[in-house]
Amino acid sequence: MTPTDEPSTAAGSKPLLALEDVGRTYGAGATAVRALGPIRLAIEPGEFVAIMGPSGSGKSTLLSLAGALDRPTEGRVLLDGRDLATVDADGLAALRRRAIGYVFQDLNLLPGLTALENVALPLELDGVALPAARESARAALQSVRLVDLAERFPSDLSGGEQQRVAIARAFVGPRSLLLADEPTGALDSVAGELVMRLLREQCGRGRTAVLVTHNAAHAAWADRVLYLRDGRLVGSGQAAPAPHPGGGSLVDFGRRA
Repeated sequence: MTPTDEPSTAAGSKPLLALEDVGRTYGAGATAVRALGPIRLAIEPGEFVAIMGPSGSGKSTLLSLAGALDRPTEGRVLLDGRDLATVDADGLAALRRRAIGYVFQDLNLLPGLTALENVALPLELDGVALPAARESARAALQSVRLVDLAERFPSDLSGGEQQRVAIARAFVGPRSLLLADEPTGALDSVAGELVMRLLREQCGRGRTAVLVTHNAAHAAWADRVLYLRDGRLVGSGQAAPAPHPGGGSLVDFGRRA
């Protein structure tokens, strides 16, 4: 197996996300910059995968391609077996609203909306009736232990609470894939580990998560860690045993903290 190859999925299984010899180059000619690839990998439904590597290694580029925010210059990106290159702009926009959730260090919460309204917004933009959107948003906030703060504005929340609102917004509705790019960079260690626990819990419920991080302790929450350097996959392996017994509650976490 070459350094760009990831093991194929088990016979008969279907990865939720697959990158088949994917590469991304910016510019052309003498000024062209090779940002990624070619790489090949497959991520299973319910799997939590962490991506590590130095700055400029292609981690965020990989995440953008996986989330249909950018298109590869070579290879194919498949989401649930569907080649994203065959989807037009309107279809990609719908896919991003319905199937993919994004959690970034820059939270992009709207300051004039409450936590509940921020979480409900993607559903409302997708045409879901207001009562149903708010009900789903409240359930998402409940899952991140913030339903009691649903009517607060982002400015009235701590950094960790704002990040939990962003996570709730990322998986509200039927979304199956969560993409997180350094989501704990602005948080202290306690809030950062809480965010990792929430991502881990979502995978336990059948969602798939891909995390970009520089933090080895956070990568340890994943099922598998991929290592990128100079745009190439140079290694992968099972995550080291994480400081969690496969989940647990945030109440337990808070007591240990």
